[in-house]
Amino acid sequence: MKFLWFFLHIVALSTLIASPIQASSDNKSSIDFQAMQRNIVQIAQQVAVDMGKPLLNKPSDQVKPPEQEKSLPAIVPQANNQSTSYHQRSNSYATNPDSDPPRYVRRLSDIGVERFKDITWLEVGLEHRTRYEWRNNDIRRIEGGEDNPIFLRHRAWIGIKEILDPFRFAVEFQDSRVVNNKHLPTDQERDVYDLLNAYGELYFKKGLGADDRGQDRPIRFRVGRMAYEATDRRFIARNEWRNTTNAFEGFRLNLGREANDWELDLFGLQPVMRLQTQFDKANNHLWFFGGIGTWRKWSDIATIQAYYMGQKQTADPNGFTATNRLDRQIHMPGFRVYGKAGNIVDFDVSYNHQLGFTGPNRVDANGYTIEVGRGFDHAWKPRLSAFYGYASGDKDPNDGVDNRFDRFFGFARPWSADHYVIYENLKAPKVRFEFSPTQKLGFELGYGAYWLASKTDRMFDILDGNISNTIKDPGFNRDKTGQSGDFGGHAFEGRIRYQPIPRINTILGYTHFTAGEFVKNRIAANSCDTHHKHPCVDQRSGDTDFLYFEVLISFL
Repeated sequence: MKFLWFFLHIVALSTLIASPIQASSDNKSSIDFQAMQRNIVQIAQQVAVDMGKPLLNKPSDQVKPPEQEKSLPAIVPQANNQSTSYHQRSNSYATNPDSDPPRYVRRLSDIGVERFKDITWLEVGLEHRTRYEWRNNDIRRIEGGEDNPIFLRHRAWIGIKEILDPFRFAVEFQDSRVVNNKHLPTDQERDVYDLLNAYGELYFKKGLGADDRGQDRPIRFRVGRMAYEATDRRFIARNEWRNTTNAFEGFRLNLGREANDWELDLFGLQPVMRLQTQFDKANNHLWFFGGIGTWRKWSDIATIQAYYMGQKQTADPNGFTATNRLDRQIHMPGFRVYGKAGNIVDFDVSYNHQLGFTGPNRVDANGYTIEVGRGFDHAWKPRLSAFYGYASGDKDPNDGVDNRFDRFFGFARPWSADHYVIYENLKAPKVRFEFSPTQKLGFELGYGAYWLASKTDRMFDILDGNISNTIKDPGFNRDKTGQSGDFGGHAFEGRIRYQPIPRINTILGYTHFTAGEFVKNRIAANSCDTHHKHPCVDQRSGDTDFLYFEVLISFL
């Protein structure tokens, strides 16, 4: 609430000094700044009065029905209330981008305070997440044994829309911490007191007229710091599971919106470096750029996305990893198609090819995903799906060609619940079964296996072989000779989700990973009994257990 109070003062001051502007393309009348000032004062007064009161002070019969609330993601996604929208969600697992703004953000008029019911131009959000993890012999580490970290994450959002159109802005704050962790914190776990979003935008509601269904087709130009997700989240994602979040600084131009029959998203961004205890800053050595076109005219059958994404990096002589110290350039054309084949099966297919160079080596890599699923006509909404993902790995470390596929800034966890593999050097078949006895309760069961696409390349996040800016990579996760084999292992995953009320979501999950020949051989080759120098790997089987419990609370 202190964060909200602080930004209310900023909004009030900016309102007092703003000059009147004319109506935007939707013929709004000029702004009544005195009325706006009175509203802000009322907000501040009401917040002060309501601190310590229950979040909802309306009688229960006046609370908005669930379909009108913007709450935490439901166990089963709610139907789209915009019957005219062309947008269709994908049924594939974990591939639908978070909303913009994120799901925990609500209009002030919707938080349940009677005095604020007409204030639709102010967006606010407060969220807290706590997750406890128990990891036994975690193969991400060279040190075995048990670890019991507790992850804490706080977020707050405030944004202005419509009342100052075409100008809009938003700020999102995040504080990420880890306690009871026996390992040195990394930028995947800790990033205290920082900003995920801090942008201004020009929003022209009818900039491109309207589509065939009469829906406004806007133009939006956004500049500043931003954290968002696109396509199937495999290349641009906030990484919601991880305790810290991807963010970028730069610009983003959108022609059209999600509800339209077509949309074009153009961007030029520099990734933000998470500095843990200092204010984050953009990586001036790296640009991430591209364009995403989406065609939804036939979305009842298929939604088509064609895109180009690229990275251009200038060598940083002080870079933490060897890759940071190279000139690199990667170009990636790709496409994705998802939809339904009648009422029989749903599908989600993508293909991507990467070209360019990394240091002295030429880049030639590719990756693709295929998921097919079927939902059954039953009250529990069961769904069975089969998935296969492939990403090339470097075939020969000495041939002058780099074949390792780069996931850019995509999510990691849906590939592997325990975060052992990502979208690189991978062959991953998976099957999953989901069902929801009630709207509040859901179950998921899954089984997956992991092979290296190239046994001479690395298995990403094992034996301290990650790309953290904290821990030096000892190189134990790669065998350039290929003699360690190519089978990483297989895993059983289970998850229970329970949402007692729309603003609280709980998850209990468990994964058992059984090590394959590659993991076993890499542990044996670098064990403290045989390596005779530090760092070295504690001798163990490579099998692991991972249990976690998470509580996510939206306060508004």
